[in-house]
Amino acid sequence: MTISTKALQKTGPNEPFEVVTIQRREPRADDVVIDIKAAGICHSDIHTIRNEWGEAHFPLTVGHEIAGVVSAVGEEVTKFKVGDRVGVGCLVNSCGECEQCEAGMEQNCLKGGVGTYNSTDVDGTITQGGYAEKIVVNQDFVLRIPDSLDFDVAAPLLCAGITTYSPLARWNVKEGQKVAVVGLGGLGHMGVQIAAAKGADVTVISRTSRKAEEAAKLGASRTLATTEEEDFFRKHRGEFDFILSTISAEYSLEDYLGMLKPRGIMSVVGLPPEALPLRLSRLVGGGKVLTGNNIGGITETQEILDFCAEHGLGAVIEKVGVDEVDAAYERVVAGDVKFRFVIDTATFAEY
Repeated sequence: MTISTKALQKTGPNEPFEVVTIQRREPRADDVVIDIKAAGICHSDIHTIRNEWGEAHFPLTVGHEIAGVVSAVGEEVTKFKVGDRVGVGCLVNSCGECEQCEAGMEQNCLKGGVGTYNSTDVDGTITQGGYAEKIVVNQDFVLRIPDSLDFDVAAPLLCAGITTYSPLARWNVKEGQKVAVVGLGGLGHMGVQIAAAKGADVTVISRTSRKAEEAAKLGASRTLATTEEEDFFRKHRGEFDFILSTISAEYSLEDYLGMLKPRGIMSVVGLPPEALPLRLSRLVGGGKVLTGNNIGGITETQEILDFCAEHGLGAVIEKVGVDEVDAAYERVVAGDVKFRFVIDTATFAEY
C-alpha cells in the first residue's frame, strides 16, 4: 500500500503553496519510512519551483534538507531501525555501479543520480521532496543524525553544510591557512563555521560590513567590505591561501583571483546566472587554481554531520510554519534571512 502524507505543493511557478495529500510509494524491502520533523528551505528549491532552472514537473513538492525519525523499515534494511534519528539530502538514488558511485561520489553518477525532488525515479515517477510529513527513501541514501544535533539545525547541513564542507575537505583546508569566505548567507555562514573549526584564519568578504558582528560570532577573525575601502582589491592582493565564493550574483572573478597567494585556490559554490569573463593569464600567473564544487556523496555528507556534532556546529536558522513558506521565499530572494529558513513540519497538524 502507498503511504498518504500531507505536503506543501505548488501547481505552477506563480501559484501559492497549498497543503495537500500526496502518495509516497509502497515501501520496498530496502526502504526506510521517515517521519519528517524539519525541512530546510534552500535557494535551489526556489529556483526549481519558479522554473528558473528549466520547466519543473508540476504539481511539485520540493525540499532536500530533511531531518526526522524512522517510523518503519523494509524487511531487508540493515542500516537503520525504527526510532533512529536520520536525514535525507539532495539524492535519493543512483546507479550504484558506475565509477563515480563506487568511489562514493553518487552526486556525479555517470548514469544520472535521482534527485530528492523534480527528478525521474527508477520506477518512472517524479520524486517529491521534503516539505511534507513523511518520505520513503532507499536506505543507502539515508544519513544518521547524531544525538547532539537538533533536527532544525541539522536539516540545512544536508545541502548548505555539505556544499561548503566538501570543497574545504577536498582541498585540505587546515590550521594556520588564511581563508576568505565571500558572502555571508545560507552557504557562507556554514563555510565560516567549518573553516574556523578546521583551524583556519577566516575572513568574510562582503559588500558592506553590516554583518560583521554575526561573522565574528560564527568564527571569522574579521570582515572586509568591498564597497567601504578605496582600491579594495589592490590593497588585499595576494592575501589568501583559499577563497570560498558563495556569490550567486554577477562579480569579477579576476578581482578575487588577485587576492590569492601564488598557488592559491578559489572554489566556487555559488551560481551566478551570467557568464563571468576570465583571462587565463590570471590563473597561469602564480599557478592558481579555480575550481567548482556541488554537494558531496553520501559518505561525505555523513562526515559533515559528524563533524558538526563533534565541533558543536549547526545552521543558524529561523523556523517558519507551513503557512509562512511563500513569504519566506520572498525573504530569501531579498537576502532577508539569518541565515536559513527551516519549516516546522509539526504545523501540518493545523490542516
